[in-house]
Amino acid sequence: MPITPTFPGVYIDELPSAVRTITGVPTSVAAFVGTAPRGVTNVAVHITSWEDYEQQFGGLDPASDLSYAVWQFYQNGGSEAEIVRVFGTAAPTTPPAGTGQPAAEDATPPAAAARAKIVLPAGPTLNAAGEGAWANGTLLARVDYSTAKDDLNQLYNLTVHDRTSKVTEQYLNVSIDKNSPRALKNVIAASGLIGSVENTDQRPTAHSSAGLEEGQDPFQDTTKKDVWYTAAGQGADGPTPRPEDFLGDPGQQTGIYALLKTDIFNMLCLPGAPGLIGGPAQILAKALKLCVDRRAMLIVDPDPNWKTTTAVSGAVKDFNFVLNDDNARNAALYFPRVKQPDPKQENRVREFPPCGMIAGTWARTDVQRGVWKAPAGTEATLSGISGLTVQLSDLQNGVLNPLGVNCLRGMPSVGNVIWGARTQRGADVLANQWKYLPVRRLALFIEESLFRGTQWVVFEPNDEPLWSSIRLNVGAFMNNLFRQGAFQGRTPKDAYLVKCDATNNPQNDIDRGIVNILVGFAPLKPAEFVLIHIQQLAGQIQV
Repeated sequence: MPITPTFPGVYIDELPSAVRTITGVPTSVAAFVGTAPRGVTNVAVHITSWEDYEQQFGGLDPASDLSYAVWQFYQNGGSEAEIVRVFGTAAPTTPPAGTGQPAAEDATPPAAAARAKIVLPAGPTLNAAGEGAWANGTLLARVDYSTAKDDLNQLYNLTVHDRTSKVTEQYLNVSIDKNSPRALKNVIAASGLIGSVENTDQRPTAHSSAGLEEGQDPFQDTTKKDVWYTAAGQGADGPTPRPEDFLGDPGQQTGIYALLKTDIFNMLCLPGAPGLIGGPAQILAKALKLCVDRRAMLIVDPDPNWKTTTAVSGAVKDFNFVLNDDNARNAALYFPRVKQPDPKQENRVREFPPCGMIAGTWARTDVQRGVWKAPAGTEATLSGISGLTVQLSDLQNGVLNPLGVNCLRGMPSVGNVIWGARTQRGADVLANQWKYLPVRRLALFIEESLFRGTQWVVFEPNDEPLWSSIRLNVGAFMNNLFRQGAFQGRTPKDAYLVKCDATNNPQNDIDRGIVNILVGFAPLKPAEFVLIHIQQLAGQIQV
């Protein structure tokens, strides 16, 4: 507020600064959707290492393409990921296709996935954090009364232990009062082992009224049944997930739509069944729409049946190809699949979809060079693999590259590398502005950063002081990218443009509460073709 001077002297007035720093958003957070042997379901779990995944989702499992994709992601330089575990729901029993017969009366639909339970004697029931048989017999609980002063006998201590992951969670002074902040449903809100509870207003029977001594392990001798309670066998893995399970519901935020709860993700991987091109598990179109809405890229795996370049080019040229719309500017397709020893099957070499290691390579390139550098070339090596399912020649690569298909190649002295950097709008015939992957990813980075960094503009007085502040802050952000080498041009004037003044904010827009900000940039295009011209010089002729 302006100072009103009332006496002779010096007054101090702190003025608001016009500087509002715009910070760039992360560019290499990968999202994975698939099945896993354990863990919470239909919830996006943020992890920062492979050890995090092992602890929460059970590590490598031959039945889980998701586990191998995340493992390959971290093998190739990935850092942050969002994991969505999907489980199978019971499908209604239907008669065989084409029979025209109703279902048999005694037909029984497959059992749905269920959570294991720990029923504490005379007390609450603990439901495991996530469906599946993973908690049966391995999830343990113990109760004691070594609490704070408790004249009303309402408090108890609960200790939960997972014998597989060796994780122990302890909750002290749990109250049976539902309105207490120490009520069981409140204290287990952040639990990684317990998902929900029932009958929380009852105090469970303790094993020992004396409780545990300081430093004593309540699970040091789990052979004695009077020391702990164990999860009963109600946990069930359920049937194989259907396309509907992977797709989920945007309203309930399940399946791929569980990612709507996340703050940000930049890459979406659907390893295995949910990412198949064609077939009954087709959810790529809606996953691609989700990526467009969230300013992310969809990494598309090749069809397992693609064994030749003819098969790939025929599928991509088909009018009904799933990536044949404008949303495909946010998708990148890679071919072929990769081979890698499987530690869970005595290192037998198996085929895997490449999306996990592609995402890891993108993340590694972003850290080393920036999001404006194409994640391809001799630096974009694929770690941990023993080969590719199809060895491509230069001529075969030349057939697929003009169609927007990024090839994986084995190069002498370099190894297996990514040898393409185009989006699915990158076919030469389209002449699309989002032809190149680094250009599209840089645009998404700038869009998301400015979207978040200009929220303060809303409801500010729409006049020249505001426009000047916008030009200052957005210009500083763009200039920082210019100095890092993200744009073409020798000077800032050649590299980017920030316009917000009376010329693009007419009075009519001001009256409607609109402020227009024009931001342009000159992107760097990858050197896709290198031409070396060799000429023989004439000798020194005496004239």
